[in-house]
Parts: sequence; C-alpha cells; structure tokens
Amino acid sequence: MLTKLDKIKKPIKEEMVDFEGFFKDSLKSQVPLLSVITNFVLRRRGKQMRPMFVFMSAKLNGEINKSVYYAASFIELLHTATLIHDDVVDESYERRGFFSINALWKSKIAVLVGDFLLSKGMLMAVENNEFALLKIVSSAVQAMSEGELKQIEKTRKMNITEEEYFDVIKKKTAVLISACTEGGARAVGAGEENIENMRSLGEKVGIAFQIRDDLFDYQKTNSIGKPIGNDIKEKKITLPLIFALNQVSVKEQRRILRIVKHQKKNSRDIQYVVDFVKEHGGLDYARTKMNEYTNSALDILNFYPESDIKNSFAELIQYTTKRKE
Repeated sequence: MLTKLDKIKKPIKEEMVDFEGFFKDSLKSQVPLLSVITNFVLRRRGKQMRPMFVFMSAKLNGEINKSVYYAASFIELLHTATLIHDDVVDESYERRGFFSINALWKSKIAVLVGDFLLSKGMLMAVENNEFALLKIVSSAVQAMSEGELKQIEKTRKMNITEEEYFDVIKKKTAVLISACTEGGARAVGAGEENIENMRSLGEKVGIAFQIRDDLFDYQKTNSIGKPIGNDIKEKKITLPLIFALNQVSVKEQRRILRIVKHQKKNSRDIQYVVDFVKEHGGLDYARTKMNEYTNSALDILNFYPESDIKNSFAELIQYTTKRKE
C-alpha cells in the first residue's frame, strides 16, 4: 500500500530512484572506515524531503538534467553533515531510533565524517563547474552557522524577541529548504523571477516547518520521537513561549524564565511552563503564524499553470508543514 509520501512523490518517482544511485556514488571513499560509516548513513537516512524539494522545484520550472542531481546530492550531503555535527554538539547518542555516529565511533570521528561529506559536496560542485550551486550552498552554510550561534547567545541571555526568533529560524532551518528550491530552479535554467519565487517559497516552508517542530515540544504525544518539553529542558525560548511571555507582567515573565533557566528542571516544572504557554495563547498564536507561512508558500504556486507536479508540490508543502501532532 502506497504511503502519503509515495503518492506525493509520484511525478518525480523515477528521478528519486535514479538519485539514490547518484547519491550513493557521491559517498565513495578509499578509506575502509569511511566506507563502513557511509554505508551506515545510507541505511538510516530519513524521508529525503530535501532532494524532493529540489526535484519538485526543478520539474516545475523546466526539464530535469544532471545539474539537478548535483544540486540534490550536494544539499543532501550538507544536510547529513549538519545532522552528524549537531549530534556531536548536542551530545546526542540517538538519531531516528538508532545510535548516532558519535555514539558508535566517538565525537572526533563523527566531526571528521561530517567534514568529509561537506568536502565531497564542494568538490562535486567545483569539478562539474556548478559554481552557482556552490554559491547557494556556501551562503546556506554561513547562514546556518550564524543562526545556530545567535540561538546559543540568546539562550544564554534569555532575551529573544519574536523578531529575533524569526531571524534565527530563517537562518537555522529555512535557508536549507530555500537552497533546495532555489537550486532546483536554477539548475534547469529558470528565469531570475522564478528562481526568486522558488527561493521565497522554500524559505516560507522552512519557517512553517520550524514553527511546527517548536509546537511539537508542547504536545502530550507526538509522532516524531521528540521528547516532550525538550526545548524547555535545553532553555530554548521558541515562538509559543515568546508570545505567552508577552501577555503577562514583568514579574510573571521573570518567574517563568527562572524556571526555564534552572539547570535541574523536573517534570512538574516543565508541565508548569507548558500549561502557562497554553493558557496564554502561545500555541494558538504559533499555529496561526505557521498557517500564514504555509499559505504564503502555496500562494506562490498559483503563478504556475495546473499540472501534476504543481499539485504534488502543494501536497509536499502541506505534508512538511502540517504533520500530525
């Protein structure tokens, strides 16, 4: 039986099958240890949402060519590298229900594997004269690093505003999806207006996706394996909490922030913050914002004529930004 994602993928099914072989080839190495680890990576990859965004954007704007495969592979290499590095930084020993690379091979090897994947993508772009792609991905890497560092700084100071929150998630999360949609359109030679439309669409999807992820932190149950209250434990102040804090007095704000800032929070403390956010409209406000960004992304598709790829693209956007809680 076909899954929802299989149905969405139908117009790019052949391309995604071909991509699997293309991506596998891009990981090849003469070092036995690297071969073992990259095989481990290949067997435990996720839903491949980012390559799907590359191929959807490319097919909506032109004919699929080899440059599209380079774009999808480079961005998937970058995404995989950042996940590996994130697990090291977060000292996380599990990824999608399996041991992470740093859990099995230690942090030093994990960092080097991440560097290897990123360098493979850069070499692929340079050796095939894909300099526009190199610029897109390099800009994304810079923005992602800045976003992560800004979030760390704001987590320490506990003073992030809504405007700063959106700046962080635009850089930290949305820029990679916008690289997918921009890269796909540019690879097929789309005009500058359409390339910008695709970049903007990807950014809006990425922002909605991150808000959705932040909302998961406040759900009693969720389907993605994210621990409830994990952001609160890590002292991350996300949109639901930012809005709720703005609805109360300075005294109440300080009381909530003291709980979030405290190193040893128990489950009762976390539940108190979750209840506070719900009672002061934080979840409803975040959902409204998420829907606004999702709808803005879908509006961009209205500039394109009706087609199977357009319909599937719209379904992919909905799937990405409105996953079940």
